[in-house]
Amino acid sequence: MADWVIVVDDDETNLKMAGHILSKAHMRVTAMKSGQALLDYLQDKEVPDLILLDIKMPGMDGFQTLEALRKIDKVKQVPVIFLTADEKEETEAKGLSLGAMDFIKKPFAPEILTIRVRHTIDLDHLQRNLADEVEKKTKDNEQLFLHVVSALTSAIDAKDAYTKGHSSRVAQYAREIARRAGYEGKRLENIYMMALLHDVGKIGVPDLVINKPAKLTDEEYDNVKTHTIMGAIILGKIKEMPSLADGARWHHERYDGTGYPDGLTGEEIPEEARIIAVADAYDVMTSYRSYRDPMPQENVREELERGVGTQFDPRMAKIMLQMMAEDTEYRLKEEKAQSDE
Repeated sequence: MADWVIVVDDDETNLKMAGHILSKAHMRVTAMKSGQALLDYLQDKEVPDLILLDIKMPGMDGFQTLEALRKIDKVKQVPVIFLTADEKEETEAKGLSLGAMDFIKKPFAPEILTIRVRHTIDLDHLQRNLADEVEKKTKDNEQLFLHVVSALTSAIDAKDAYTKGHSSRVAQYAREIARRAGYEGKRLENIYMMALLHDVGKIGVPDLVINKPAKLTDEEYDNVKTHTIMGAIILGKIKEMPSLADGARWHHERYDGTGYPDGLTGEEIPEEARIIAVADAYDVMTSYRSYRDPMPQENVREELERGVGTQFDPRMAKIMLQMMAEDTEYRLKEEKAQSDE
């Protein structure tokens, strides 16, 4: 398909000349006599490959037209070359500062016009193709990273005979709390990943301690508590996502400052960690343990309400309580089938 150029100039002669030259170079050309006509035309049309835009026009000049173009999402990335007989440096400087790709002096030579238009279109296509490839590779890498994280999460949960699926459920609850708290896009993806890996430090805790059916000794409990620091050390090595370590280190901090490992208080605790703390506590109460089934929903609600402002961030706990209120059939808990696999 031929490249499409829109030429905007109030001079009929310039429009015809540009159209003739570019058509001979096998380009599709559309002529416009004003900036406003261009803006109106583009409202319901496809996006051109390039716009040639005269600067001095009655009504809306070229600079004003370009500023308006940059506010329209679908065309704000379209390359623009200014057509001008003005050779002042300040004119060129202003045009470039607004995002113009180039200037072509009038009256223009056919060969110069063709070469510059072709060069600009080819460069823009190259940049777009490169950006598409980078985005594709980024998505591929993110997908690979997610697979690695999922495998690691399964390894974490496999250490504890009584918490199969814990990390995945905490991640789901945390993501929904965060979504209701206003998180979106990449930030929402990040907290899901942080929650998936919040217990990664348990890899360094002996299996005999994690799976001990009896009450832990003080020494054994201190051993378990080290999983927060161990997790932060492990995840801190992932330089591309430094915030991953926050969930691992601080999901056992309490809003009143009595948690571990650092005794942080209130908003000293990163918000993502406060969200994960609520999701983590909720899943502990609503999943199977060696000594009990999931707690009745009303009891879970009472525990969460009791922890508002002491164990939990009040806002995040209240969001979880609202989720519970909507869960009239008590589906937000570990299914029996999972514990029997």
